[in-house]
Formats: sequence, C-alpha cells, structure tokens
Amino acid sequence: MNSTSIRLIEPSDGPALAGLHTRDQQAYARWLPPRPPEFYTPDGQASVIESLLASHGSGLAWPGVVVSDGAAIGQVNISSILRGPFQKGFLGYWVSSLHQGLGHTSRAVGLVLRVAEDELNLHRLEAHTQLENLASQAILRKHGFTSWGTAHEHFYADGAWRDEVFWERILGDRQGGPAA
Repeated sequence: MNSTSIRLIEPSDGPALAGLHTRDQQAYARWLPPRPPEFYTPDGQASVIESLLASHGSGLAWPGVVVSDGAAIGQVNISSILRGPFQKGFLGYWVSSLHQGLGHTSRAVGLVLRVAEDELNLHRLEAHTQLENLASQAILRKHGFTSWGTAHEHFYADGAWRDEVFWERILGDRQGGPAA
C-alpha cells in the first residue's frame, strides 16, 4: 500500500501540479470546467497557489495537496468557508489518474475531515459530484456524507451542463452553536 498524506499547499508545488494537470487534461475534461492554457503551466499554477494561499490567510479556505512517497499527486481543498451561524465549508478533491484506484483519494478525504473538525472547527462540510461520478460518491458515502438533493444542469464541463448530487456531512458532536 502506498502512503498518503496531506499538507497545506506551497508555492513550490506549482511545477508538479502543472505536470499532473497537463497529463490529465483530457482524462478529466468531463469533470472539470474549461481552463485557459496558462493554467497548465508552472507560472499559471503559481498564480493559482498564490490565490489559494491568500484565501487561506483570510480564513476562507484550507488548500491542500495530496502527497504519496514525497510527491504531490493531487489536491484536497476546503473552500468557501462560512463562519458565524454556518461554520461550514465546501470540500473538493482530485488525484492524478496515475494514482487512482490505490486508495489515495479516500485516505485524503479522511485526513481533511480531521483538518475540518480539529483545526478549522467546522460544523459541516458540503460537496458536489456529477451524477455519473460513482467513484467519488462511494468515497463520500464511506466517509459519512449523505446526499441531500440533485441540482439539474448545475455545472458546465466538456461542452455541456451537468447534473450534480449535493452531499453533506455534520462533523463531530458539538453542543450549542458558535461563540458570539
């Protein structure tokens, strides 16, 4: 079994992530929005990472990388963090096609759930999957997420509007609400 860990993204991850995105551009076209050509370059990824780290610095996100045997193989992110009466975030993740089917994605989701609860003190995580993405749905179910609806023509990818299933997970067993 290959090791899996997650950590906060770093500027030095840009070249590796650019390589993974470039390699998987066609394989993931069905699941991801169209991106400009510069997204697939180290400089483009440096800009993305800078933006992600700015969101992290503002408390709006936890942008992570999935690591196996010392190399970045994907990303796991908690974005759109809302505080106040919500205390929730939005989960997103991907692992390179070269590393799929080895349990990395599931382990990364399990690890980021601990970050959401223990470090970010979130009450709830939400996620979306395209209707046909059964592998991702299985990972979410395994980690205690439940589906709560379908949004029709919710996401545009690969030239078409896609239906998505909405998922939720309540974290921990907190009594009461957030501090005033």
